[in-house]
Amino acid sequence: MERTGTTISVARAATVASTCPLRPRSGCIAGRNRLCHRESDMPMNTTEPTLRLSSNPLSRREFLKLSAAGFLGLFLAGLRRETAQAAAAPPGMQGRVAYNRIYVYDTPSFHGEQVGTYTRDQVFPIAAQVTGEDETAYNRLWYYVAGEGYVYSGGVQPVRTVKNKPSANLPQEGALAEVTVPYTEAHEGPGSWYHRRYRLYYGTTHWVIEAVEAEEGVWYRVYDNNIHDVYFAPAEDLRIVPPEELAPLSPDVPPDLKYIHVDVRTQTVFAFEDERPVLISPCATGAKGSRTPLGLFRTFHKGPTIHMIGRDGKKITYDLPGVPWVSFFTGTGISFHGTYWHNDYGRPQSNGCVNLPMYAAKFLYRWTTPIVPVSEYYYYRPGEGTTVQVVKSLPGA
Repeated sequence: MERTGTTISVARAATVASTCPLRPRSGCIAGRNRLCHRESDMPMNTTEPTLRLSSNPLSRREFLKLSAAGFLGLFLAGLRRETAQAAAAPPGMQGRVAYNRIYVYDTPSFHGEQVGTYTRDQVFPIAAQVTGEDETAYNRLWYYVAGEGYVYSGGVQPVRTVKNKPSANLPQEGALAEVTVPYTEAHEGPGSWYHRRYRLYYGTTHWVIEAVEAEEGVWYRVYDNNIHDVYFAPAEDLRIVPPEELAPLSPDVPPDLKYIHVDVRTQTVFAFEDERPVLISPCATGAKGSRTPLGLFRTFHKGPTIHMIGRDGKKITYDLPGVPWVSFFTGTGISFHGTYWHNDYGRPQSNGCVNLPMYAAKFLYRWTTPIVPVSEYYYYRPGEGTTVQVVKSLPGA
């Protein structure tokens, strides 16, 4: 699209932003790009996506015109505009450090004084979610740790610690399970004395094929389709995902009326049912050197759990078991998926995929076609799938 013929003015965009029912409510986290709900509203176990929207004054056509004219950022800025406020964290909310190191500050700002340090996989209680002081930041969400200070959210995965009753009645073909603790260890056998294979993180998903009684309790035998191997994890740390959580969303909407729009410049994903937006989510697309491809695609193969491994020649550059809710839209592995190695949406930083918060990835997985049977851990249907359009490379790209 070109700017010529675009009928939505800057004034219209600003007016819509100021009156939009999607605008953050009082106490919401501004700049987090969660345009409808506070993070405290998000289900910590990702059981139900909550960004389905009942109404919006902008139609799909108007969204696309804003994007083509370069005004979409203004519209989104209006949605995010909010004075700095604190919102209490939901009960039991914790943070797991996703980066090698993060710093604790005396104020929610990188200009504050550093008063502490956390290292990878440390877990701490989150007392509140706070809007950062830098109004120009793409991600203004900070976490308050009582008695210690403030940490930037981008390097912290929000988690909980929920133990589960092991399931003894697994389907013969296996079942999908989700980690419900900050992390758990997977071993080569059903016991902690066996060699450790992987550390499995909160929200990751895995294909369980057997429950095994062992000296330390019940362990699940996990099948990894990528490496065609098995390993074991403590059953109390994984939740078997019930079939109703895998059922398709909006099955009554004709597939041709579903459409996903990825705006690279604003790092935002929109999902539409005909003219009605049903999801707006922040994302992180491909960084320089591995840009997310632009153009029209379809979500023609999907999997609820994918072990993603990156290679540069013989060197492994990343090894990520249990990436959840994966909807591929190219034959080279580019996809929408949940993300547990960072929580910093709003800037390009992936290896080409569209990184999403867990709840948004799960929404798209359930909402798009093809519909993956609950008994399948990977489903490939070339020529089918929901339409995806990726637009607007970054300036200078």
